[in-house]
Amino acid sequence: MNRLVDEKSPYLLQHAQNPVDWYPWGDEAFARARAEDKPIFLSVGYSTCHWCHVMEHESFEREATAAILNRHFVCIKVDREERPDVDRIYMSYVQASTGSGGWPMSVWLTPDLHPFVGGTYFPPDTRYGRPGFGDVCERIAKAWRDERTRIVESSANVLGQLRAASSLESAAAVNSTSAAPDSATLDRAYLHFSRTFDEQHGGFGAAPKFPRPVIFNFLLRHWASTGETRAAEMVTATLMAMARGGMNDQLAGGFHRYSVDAYWFVPHFEKMLYDQAQLAVSYLEAFQITGEPLLRREVTRILDYVLRDMTAPEGGFYSAEDADSAPDAANPTHKTEGAFYIWKASDIQDRYFEFQFGVGPDGNVENDPHSEFTGRNILFEAHTPEETAHHFDVPLNQVLASVEGTREQLLRERSLRPRPYRDDKVLTAWNGMMIRAFARAGAVLEEPRYTQAARRAATFIQHTLWNNGILLRRYREGSAAIPAFLDDYANLVSGLLELYQCTLQPADLEFAVAITERQIVLFEDKEQGGFFSTAAGQSDLVLRLKEDYDGAEPGANAIAAMNLLQLARFTGRDDFSESARRLFRAFRSRIAESPHAVPQMLAAFEYSLTAPKEVRFSGAPESPEGQALLRAYHSRFLPLFTITPGPPSASASVTVCENMVCQLPTGDVARFSELLQ
Repeated sequence: MNRLVDEKSPYLLQHAQNPVDWYPWGDEAFARARAEDKPIFLSVGYSTCHWCHVMEHESFEREATAAILNRHFVCIKVDREERPDVDRIYMSYVQASTGSGGWPMSVWLTPDLHPFVGGTYFPPDTRYGRPGFGDVCERIAKAWRDERTRIVESSANVLGQLRAASSLESAAAVNSTSAAPDSATLDRAYLHFSRTFDEQHGGFGAAPKFPRPVIFNFLLRHWASTGETRAAEMVTATLMAMARGGMNDQLAGGFHRYSVDAYWFVPHFEKMLYDQAQLAVSYLEAFQITGEPLLRREVTRILDYVLRDMTAPEGGFYSAEDADSAPDAANPTHKTEGAFYIWKASDIQDRYFEFQFGVGPDGNVENDPHSEFTGRNILFEAHTPEETAHHFDVPLNQVLASVEGTREQLLRERSLRPRPYRDDKVLTAWNGMMIRAFARAGAVLEEPRYTQAARRAATFIQHTLWNNGILLRRYREGSAAIPAFLDDYANLVSGLLELYQCTLQPADLEFAVAITERQIVLFEDKEQGGFFSTAAGQSDLVLRLKEDYDGAEPGANAIAAMNLLQLARFTGRDDFSESARRLFRAFRSRIAESPHAVPQMLAAFEYSLTAPKEVRFSGAPESPEGQALLRAYHSRFLPLFTITPGPPSASASVTVCENMVCQLPTGDVARFSELLQ
């Protein structure tokens, strides 16, 4: 065992038995590097990362490789999900110096934590056009001995350039004389996505295809603002294609990380909580717009999967499930990707199921380099139930009953297989996203258990991860730790504001205000606007960054912008609206020049351009009259509206206001519906 055995991170614990003398990120490792004048080898990954597992097996488990690392370096292992601050800094360096990035990330640092060599995955021997890891380590160690002065000077210069670039971007945005973003900027982003849309398979761009729900968020809100029907049609087509594909777990629900092909068929099989949270909202909003039953079905399948497999007894939500697992219990150490999810045709004795889900006698994955897929099938909806019934000339009910019976049988059989590893840490940021999804779904689908799940998670975080005005990021096995980052604050507030609008409980707004006030103190750049990802004064960080890119997860500044705009409307506080204005000014160049890179920021910006639209609800929400009015509100996609509790009333009524001008209160559902239009 090495020092990682005392950590809580599942990723670090996976490496606790390596012969590498790993340290966690912290003062003990830094002090040893300075005392022995050794460079640091920093390895960053996460527990469900396939190539992280590969590099561990090929290099970190080998005695010979470990001996090289232990002799020449102080070795530090970091879980990027626990410490996104460390990951962001050194990923910026790797991307700047190599032109690409990813995980596992491998970076060599001076004892002062300045990077001087970086990369991602290194094979054990020279292959794939990449040098062997052991050879790289030996060359770096020799360079440290022979060219120490040059390395130290060069690393300081590189860090200075990264720091200057970050500062210059902020200053350039504030002092920019270019035109500020406007509605034309939003139109340009929409046209970019329209041009890159895959008309045949849905999605944007070529393979591999990632869902990137932030694009859906922008396009649906652009449709709501402009009436541009293609914006909503692109989203709906993509979601329908994803639902039918192999990227969707057709048996148990929940989406895998991404598709390696252009048509959502062969997935990378890990499941991430942040994908489930965002996609549940996307499917829900598309259902509100179209009324399509398949979209509603996918909302419930995602959320039921999270409730069943990803919910902690305390109420929080777990982080991820691995892509890799053992094909059978007889050989538990031999793990392959997707083994838990793929099937031989002989496993399935139902011709209707085989036809509907594309099962072939010799497997259905053609020309696939992964030998574990040979002769096996990835389930996808090759045909609808109606097409299946027509093909076999049998009643639809017969097909539905047979397929459902086979689905239940396969789920029972699958439950006996070795399950993929589950990362059971609870992260505040991702739980905030999940609270938002459950709260919205509970209101839209009138499903109390979803509302209860959102409430339990919010209560858990408030009682466990919020202590004397300090928010913490991670909980696992009774231990709450790590001061939270901007994305934790912003995403939790977003979830609470959704819960507030869906349940009309003032305590949710009060909690959201308290967290936001603390966020402003810790992270806001008062001079140039926007929020840093980390709090000031952290001695273990060589760089303080502001993130704006909306990728697999929405950028925290984009979420913060929407929160501030909504909080200003809820509370009437000018300091919140002023903070939002400073934020947009800080990112004005990015928004104007590369709007397609910041779709979540665009959604917030579009919201800021509209006149305030508000529904004030009076009376008892649980009364039959109150329920009817709330049903009329939540059944519609109304991203430009907010709903708040109004003054007490003996009977339920609503008041619709726009730009501070209010209509007469009404308790009539038909009249309310007219006003919402």
